[in-house]
Amino acid sequence: QVQLVESGGGLVQAGGSLRLSCTASGRTLSNYAMGWFRQGPGQEREFVAGRNWSGGTLYADSVMGRFTISRDNVKGAGFLQMNSLKLEDTAVYYCSIAFSRGVSRSPSEYDFWGQGTQVTVSS
Repeated sequence: QVQLVESGGGLVQAGGSLRLSCTASGRTLSNYAMGWFRQGPGQEREFVAGRNWSGGTLYADSVMGRFTISRDNVKGAGFLQMNSLKLEDTAVYYCSIAFSRGVSRSPSEYDFWGQGTQVTVSS
């Protein structure tokens, strides 16, 4: 089993920044892709960004150029730097990992999920 814990969410004004963190623990963590997803009220969970074990990244069009995903493979940690936040970025953000696979936009491809952290962007 793997446990994922997100942190760093909060309330921020539009145009501001937040940095989300995801800490993974449990089984040996290697050769996995890490993804960030979000789910707004009444909406389906959507892909935000992902990073392969080798470093390749993928972003949703809506966050391209504003969000940056990074990770520390040694520590089993991942990060999502969010800049120029917009009202529509308001959601619960989840980190997830997929073992022995590359980054995918589909939530069904991920094996483990955190509990989520709330991000609220105000005007």
